[in-house]
Amino acid sequence: MEKKIGLYICKGCGIGDAIDVEKISNIAKNALRVPVVAVSDVLCSKEGIDLIKKDIAEQGVNSVVIAGCSPRVKTYEFSFPGCFVERVPVRELAVWTIESPEEQQQAAEDYIKMGVIKAQKGEVPEPYVIEITKSILVVGGGISGMTAALEAARAGYDVFIVEKEPELGGFAKKLYKRVPTDDFTKGVLEDVNLEPLINEVTSNPKIKVYTSSKIERIDGQPGDFDVTISKNGSTEKFKVGAIIQATGWKPYDAKKLTKKYGYGKFKDVVTNFEFEEIAKNNNGVIKRPSDHRVVKSVLFIQCAGQRDPEHLPYCSGMCCATTLKQARYVTDGNPDAMAMVIYKDIRTPGKLEYYYKEAQNTPGVMLAKGEVTGIREEWDKLIVTVEDSLLGEKAEIETEMVVLATGMVPTTKEPQDYLIGLQEAAAKGDEAKAKYIETTKKPEFILNLGYRQGPELPFLEGGFGFVDSNFICFQYETRRTGIYAVGPVRQPMNMTEAQEDARGAALKAIQVLEHVEKGMAVHPRAWDTSYPEPNLSKCTACKRCTEECPFGAIDEDEKGTPFYKPNRCRRCGTCMGACPERIVSFKDYSVDMIGSMLKNVSVPSEDDRPRIIVLCCENDAFPAIETVAFNRLKLDPALRFIQLRCLGSMNLVWIADALSRGVDGMLLLGCKFGENYQCHFAKGSELAKYRLGKVQETLDRLQLESDRVQMYELAIDEYWRIPDIVNEFMEKIREIGPNPFKGF
Repeated sequence: MEKKIGLYICKGCGIGDAIDVEKISNIAKNALRVPVVAVSDVLCSKEGIDLIKKDIAEQGVNSVVIAGCSPRVKTYEFSFPGCFVERVPVRELAVWTIESPEEQQQAAEDYIKMGVIKAQKGEVPEPYVIEITKSILVVGGGISGMTAALEAARAGYDVFIVEKEPELGGFAKKLYKRVPTDDFTKGVLEDVNLEPLINEVTSNPKIKVYTSSKIERIDGQPGDFDVTISKNGSTEKFKVGAIIQATGWKPYDAKKLTKKYGYGKFKDVVTNFEFEEIAKNNNGVIKRPSDHRVVKSVLFIQCAGQRDPEHLPYCSGMCCATTLKQARYVTDGNPDAMAMVIYKDIRTPGKLEYYYKEAQNTPGVMLAKGEVTGIREEWDKLIVTVEDSLLGEKAEIETEMVVLATGMVPTTKEPQDYLIGLQEAAAKGDEAKAKYIETTKKPEFILNLGYRQGPELPFLEGGFGFVDSNFICFQYETRRTGIYAVGPVRQPMNMTEAQEDARGAALKAIQVLEHVEKGMAVHPRAWDTSYPEPNLSKCTACKRCTEECPFGAIDEDEKGTPFYKPNRCRRCGTCMGACPERIVSFKDYSVDMIGSMLKNVSVPSEDDRPRIIVLCCENDAFPAIETVAFNRLKLDPALRFIQLRCLGSMNLVWIADALSRGVDGMLLLGCKFGENYQCHFAKGSELAKYRLGKVQETLDRLQLESDRVQMYELAIDEYWRIPDIVNEFMEKIREIGPNPFKGF
């Protein structure tokens, strides 16, 4: 279909008072050759919307450029199905942030020119639609997995549960009692009572349960995953559309605590998990392992190996409430018994604080702050040394039994540790890799994904084995589209939190099925129907796209040529930024499109009037810039902002093109990255920083200073930093001087 562009300029919100709308209309008609140009006093009014709809119906306009307010407002009003729609925020970027009328006019002209170019270069995306399987695989049959499965089944979806143990229930089935979930003030312990939940799962016609089973391999993409499982020596294959990993956790290896706490050396030193088994086997009566005598005193050590750099640096979240529960086992099983809790801190957030206060008033339960420095055995008693406690500088406490509050380790840790070691060995060469494989015990993998980037879910660096779930931006969401992490594989949590987690993950799994059926992306571009369309005839098989894609959306064939699984793609454009041959593009977003916009920004010929291009991500940096505008803070008029899907989509050719045209500097604003990253696309900002480290070669070739290109990390709520960032950068540019290419 032949493209016909319509430019619609709004005069509302002070735009008509600040800029010469008639002049811009003439530029659009003559210089930009826009066939339809119209001006409205209030474009978002019924009259303004009807004007656009009339031109679409009667004049054949199929590409609409709206010069007015932010693309984040009036989204319903300015939606025209079947048309390419580009929003130009003249109000925010020209009128509200610039003081000089002359500069306001120039900025408005530049932004509208870039908007028209984008419409000229872009096309309406056609969704990638395949026949999908609307069923969900849940890996793990514990309380998280069963809850997620039931929620999905109740919503009408078929569910497969794969559990490696002979029966459902997971770790919760090993518990004697659970922490109260309703009335915290009375401290009455609740029965775990998993049977109703298990029966509901096994009797649900929408759920098929595989016990004593393991995942052999998972291939494919959201909507069309091929799953192979093994059971009793035989294999079975089926298709699913989405996957939830709910494989839970394991107790920390207490043998590593022998030196400090005597575990394994003294029979009556047990872990909190072993203590739970003792209570369950004796119907709540606590008998010590050494002689099976009913105990009269038990000492609990909080954070045994937790919040400790040598063992588990993190808090497991559920141990404090568990210890308070287990202290009640001691006193409920023997009213004459004493339970003493030695803690670094007690952490019982939310309503559990009532449970903690109730425990403080429970007869026979004593809580004291202190640091346990040693345990020794004398006759049939254990002597625990406590320092820096509320009892004094140093105290020795006699007890019959010691319980160590060891923490939670996700089931994903062993596979991740093995894969990290393999990656490090491979970096040293084939010989080191072969030796590692030969000498290192391979753990049992869980998902066995057929992805080029590895068989398991990516992990957060410094995340101690937990699955990287992008917890700040999108909980449950992993870096494998359509595969969701739930429960303690995502972060430490108790049973109640795990069930809440499971409900959220089930909804996410349903969402991905509904979106891929329509050819749409999921989080964060949940409306996007575009997808990467590479010109593979020019591909050099350099592997940059396959290695850098944060979501494993690109695999390779036998010759090393990349190919896409579009439903895995989040549409961030990282592959577009990675490709040195510039062969990757989307119908509405490409290297040529942004490059053309950059080349058409006005560059003042005067040496004292700089021009700065600001490339910013659409998820954090650009909203922060708009917040600057909403607060009427002023910015240097030299700036021209260009919004990118993600800073990871930045191609270095844009920097070369802009600077060779005379642009004085380029400022890159991206999300925060690192351990607690805020990048909606996980790695985009970090990859941009990595690529920027290589831009020096380009600048040297152009004989330009490296300080002309700077990158800053910015959270969405840090709008107040932007004027300072801009002023600091502009000061550098003034010190360096004008771009020598200016005027050429």
